[in-house]
Order: sequence, then structure tokens, then C-alpha cells
Amino acid sequence: MRKLTVVLASLSASCALAQDAAPPLKLGMIADFSSVYSDAVGKGTAAAIEMAIEDFGGSVLGRKIVLLQADHLNKPDVGANLARQWIDIEKVDAFVETQNSSVALAVLDLARRSNKANLLVSPGSADLTGKLCSPITVHWSWDTYMAVNATVRPLTEKGLKSWYYIIPDANFGRALTADAKKILPTIGGTFVGETAVPTGTADFSSALLLAQGSGAQVIAIGGGGQDASNAIKQAAEFGLTPKQQLAGVITSTSEVVGAGLQAAQGMMLPETFYWDLNDRSRAWSKRFREKTGRMPNANNAGSYSAVTHLLKAIKAVGGTAGDAVVAKMRELPIEDLSADRARLREDGRVMRDVFLFQVKAPAESSGPDDVYKLVATVPAEKAFRPLSESECPLVKK
Repeated sequence: MRKLTVVLASLSASCALAQDAAPPLKLGMIADFSSVYSDAVGKGTAAAIEMAIEDFGGSVLGRKIVLLQADHLNKPDVGANLARQWIDIEKVDAFVETQNSSVALAVLDLARRSNKANLLVSPGSADLTGKLCSPITVHWSWDTYMAVNATVRPLTEKGLKSWYYIIPDANFGRALTADAKKILPTIGGTFVGETAVPTGTADFSSALLLAQGSGAQVIAIGGGGQDASNAIKQAAEFGLTPKQQLAGVITSTSEVVGAGLQAAQGMMLPETFYWDLNDRSRAWSKRFREKTGRMPNANNAGSYSAVTHLLKAIKAVGGTAGDAVVAKMRELPIEDLSADRARLREDGRVMRDVFLFQVKAPAESSGPDDVYKLVATVPAEKAFRPLSESECPLVKK
């Protein structure tokens, strides 16, 4: 009996050593950790991904899961160089965030050529699942088409037909207004005008005055992070609201809290997650708050769900080849924190219902985290670009 015990102990130790000897499975996150978008993604999304890894048990296929993190400084060349180093030197197995559409576009070709699964949660350009779609790409949460469509349609139906956009002077901003110009005329709306401002702008007075002078019924704030918070606060200071309706595009709870309910009240915005949506979202958000000291936003929650689904696919495939993993992600049922009927389409777009929220007035809020009231649920088929209009070469027509 003692000999058997010694043998079993030796086998157990050998297995442990074998697992320790296996190379780690590396997930790469390239994001803004120090600038205008850091609060929207940054450390919060890194914490959410770490939660996904922990909940999965910390390893897959006998390999310890490691999260690589780096700051792209909102510069596509920096993001591309980081991705290249991670592929060539670090041997990264998958990219799980490349925040900022310009950076995502710069990294996309590198991920495709090296056959690395490429998760997109916070980048918004709809081209990523349109003409630039790829067998290794999964666009998890929102995109520019949805951000326009899920806001414009319900508000236009309520009589708010004329729109002015304040957008970042970047690929994302141009994609946003391109979609708005296409969609608005088809539903009886009017694209009145736009002003593009550099990322990191502190003074939105000129753009806001142009929007105010346009007479548009709706002013759409197209930036995110600190840019959005500043624009919202200054719109209230200049008296644009409530005379003109504010609509968020990539605005999340982080920006609303940053601007304050006094300034943001009444603003309409589409989201794919809110902490108080259901029992599942509330339970997970409580855990996130215990870990980070704050409530999660849609980017954080989306990354948790996306990485969890990725790890399930890697386990099922038994490897990390990007095309095989993403193909398996299409087959496996999606368990999202807020979407009950989500599915991964052939162009890489996750089809999910979208929630249209209105920001509460201070008197309506029960506390600092109670910021939204649900106005409508927009079905996935009415929120995202239909396949019949897709430019994705992977789509069979």
C-alpha cells in the first residue's frame, strides 16, 4: 500500500511538472491605459478579462492562461508594432482587445496573416465585419451601424428627425457619419451636418455652437471617454439641453458618471449591457465592483463574455488556430451577461439585442450607480446591418 501511494504521488508530481512545463496560453490586450479612453476600457476591461480567466479555472489545454497588456497611446503604428512583437517574440495565441478602430484596423492584417483569433469589443468601425471581415475576427458588442441605427430609428419615429453629429476626427468618426448619412434618409430623417474634433479635445465650444446654430433636433455626441464627458457637460453649460435632444453614440455609464446626471439627464443612448438589467448582470457586476471599486460598463462586461466564449472554443477545438477557434465560436451557444439570444454570424458580427436607455434626472436616481432607465429593446435584426447589405466576402449571397 505504501509503495502504491509513493507511485501515485510520483505520477501526480510528474503531471504537475508537465503542466508547469507547458508554455502559457497568451491573450493580448492592446488598449488605452493612460489617456482619453482609459476609463472606458483600460484597467476595467483588464480586470474583467482576468475574472473570465479565473472563472475558467486559470488554464486550458494544460496551459496556464496569461493576459498580456500594453498601451497603444491611441496611435495605430504603436498598436501594430506591439502586435507584431507579440506575434513574433511573445508567441501570443489570440488578441482579445485592440481598443480604438484605427488601432484595430492596423492590427487586423497582422492577426489574419498569423491566424490569431481576434476579438473586438470596444472598436466600433462596422468595416471590421464588412468589407474588411476575416475568418479570425469576432465583433462582440457594438459597431457604428448599430450605434446609428438603434438610436436614430426609435427617436425619428418619435418625431426627432433632424440630426447633427459631433465626431472624433478618426476612422471611427467618419464611419459613423457615413452610416448616418445612409440610414437617415431611408426613415424620413435628415442629416443636418457634422463637426470633427481631434481626440483629446478639452474645449467643445466651437463644435457645440455650430450644432446649436444648425437647429437640428438631435445633437449626437460621437466621441467616447473623457471627450464625451466634456462634450456632455459643456452642452449643458451652453444651454443646448433640453432645447435640443442629446444622443450618445459610444457613450457608456463611465462617461455619464463622469459628466454627472445634472448635465447628462435626458440623454438617449444605445448599450449592449447595463449592470441592473437582470439577475445575471447584477450578480456579476457586484463581483466586478468588489474587485475594482466601481461598477462595470458595457466594454468591461463584453470582454468578460467574449473571452469566456473564446476559451470554451479553444478547449473544444484543442488548439488555438484562429480560423478553427472562431468557427467553433459560431457553433457553441453564447452565454452573455446581458444577451439571451446572441449568435455569431458568418461575417464575424455577434447578433444580439440592443438596449436604448435614457439617462435619469438626479431626482430619479437612487444612488451614484443608478443612471439609466430602459426605453426600448431593439432586436438584433433591426439594430445591426443586414447580411443582404454586407460587403463581407465571407457572406454567400
